Amino acid sequence: MYDLKIINARIVDGSGRPAYDGAIGIVAGKLTAVGSAPDSALHTIDARGFLVTPGFVDIHTHYDGQATWDADMKPSSIHGTTTAVMGNCGVGFAPVRTADRAKVIELMEGVEDIPGAVLTEGIRWQWQTTSEYLDALATMPRAIEVAVQVPHDALRMWAMGERAVAGEQATDADIAAMCHELRQGLRAGAVGFSTGRTDNHRTKRGAPTPAAEATVRELAGIAKAFEGLDHGVLMAVSDFDMDAGPDRFDAEFDVVLAMAQAAPTHKTSLSVSQRDLEPDQWRRIFARAQQAVAQGLAIKLQVAPRGIGVLLGLEATFHPFMGCPSYKKIAHLPIEERVATLRDPQFRTQLLSEQNDKVAGDGSSIPPLADRMLAMLDQLAFKLFRLGATPNYEPSLADSLGMAAKKRGATARDEIYDALLEDDGKALIYFPIYNYQAFNLEVVREMLHHPLALPGLSDGGAHAGTICDASFPTFLLTWWTRDRPTGRLSVERAVQMLCADTADHMGFADRGRLVPGLRADLNIIDYTNLGLDVPRLVADLPAGGKRLLQTATGYKATLVAGQVVAQDGVLTGKRPGGVVRLGQSS
Repeated sequence: MYDLKIINARIVDGSGRPAYDGAIGIVAGKLTAVGSAPDSALHTIDARGFLVTPGFVDIHTHYDGQATWDADMKPSSIHGTTTAVMGNCGVGFAPVRTADRAKVIELMEGVEDIPGAVLTEGIRWQWQTTSEYLDALATMPRAIEVAVQVPHDALRMWAMGERAVAGEQATDADIAAMCHELRQGLRAGAVGFSTGRTDNHRTKRGAPTPAAEATVRELAGIAKAFEGLDHGVLMAVSDFDMDAGPDRFDAEFDVVLAMAQAAPTHKTSLSVSQRDLEPDQWRRIFARAQQAVAQGLAIKLQVAPRGIGVLLGLEATFHPFMGCPSYKKIAHLPIEERVATLRDPQFRTQLLSEQNDKVAGDGSSIPPLADRMLAMLDQLAFKLFRLGATPNYEPSLADSLGMAAKKRGATARDEIYDALLEDDGKALIYFPIYNYQAFNLEVVREMLHHPLALPGLSDGGAHAGTICDASFPTFLLTWWTRDRPTGRLSVERAVQMLCADTADHMGFADRGRLVPGLRADLNIIDYTNLGLDVPRLVADLPAGGKRLLQTATGYKATLVAGQVVAQDGVLTGKRPGGVVRLGQSS
């Protein structure tokens, strides 16, 4: 007898093969029958008219701190994700010595826009080593599964102490210490190692991250920790020295490649997006990755299914007017009072005549872009869009606030000011910074259709007041398989990318497909009505911290280990999730 039986399902099993009708049987948290399930069951779910897919595996999140206090794991858990991989981009909270806790919080606050007060109050410190961190996470049942990568910045601070600053070369002893701790973490179940090499990532004080300029010698030495182990991936993010000129591209790619070459039997992924300053750089990354694959390395490229950018709003982390003296006088007020003041004609005239004071920099989580926005509004307005009640993530130039201002003979400042006041001040302005140079997602279409592409970069758990991209899986399924007029993926291919491709890359052999014997992590989806709601700011973090949270419609149920953890977009309170550990017998 099955514990649970799902009948009348349209099964998209994650393999990429065509969908088919059938039933699914589950016993003790595992799939025991897929397609035909003739036995009786204690409980039955009728999935008539719905798709049944494996649970999504999100390989790029930053829940490292949140996972220590939060069992719900939102927003990923309400977007079909059943496994979230943390510790990306070289940042995280283990290993960490007790004396360095404040430093790693400052690092995460600067890189990932997670308020320091939230982390200080929320994190339940019960560890120093990576192994102890895994044990601490395992004490909390949670809605979904989490997996841990060992981040380079934390590893460097662990080994080098005060010398763990960008540009300081690691000694042989330092590298040996990093290699040892990484190997211990991998043997305890960590699933990989990540490093960050981008100027966009800065500490709270504006300094480069500790590992930003690590040498080939250091990266290759650390990667030796993988020798003899049958699990573990490597992950890197880099600008590929975009600002230093195209002649530096190959040299920087060679640095990252050396890390992969030092662990040749292990898989590597690189984050890729189109950057306006060098819009064809992503093609060079794909080309070099293909060359590496031809030479026998297993390299994949993490791509986002839409533009990578920020959301601006009166309740968000920043907006163009936040540095204006008049706005600063009312910034502390509740949103209702701020909106009332902003609507006063005299106040409006005064504010729109002002220049902004500096708001970013040392000690601030506000990005430097905030200081430049007001002076650049006439130009930037053509890359700013009303997100709307039904979010549009592929707006045209004609939809921009710049064009709206032009049509009605208004200034960009006036148009943006008005847009921020819509929906009683809760409206959001969408600013796609990467992947959107041509005002469409054609570049993203090319990336998603490439055989080396892996869906990633959702940053779930990070950038609390600027993005909510943990909704990427929902967007990929709706826009790229159903709603986009051209260049669509099949549902079967999209599900394969979100489930089997990501699970296979990480080495998760027990999930990612609907196959007897694997975990019963799955989604029941009302595909016709699947859609995204507009993000809203909620104050549900420790210390009263706020974050943007985006919900969805159409997820009838999400199951983890055979238990329904979410139903119709609402978490049920069940906590069958835990920590994914690989290779503990290695």
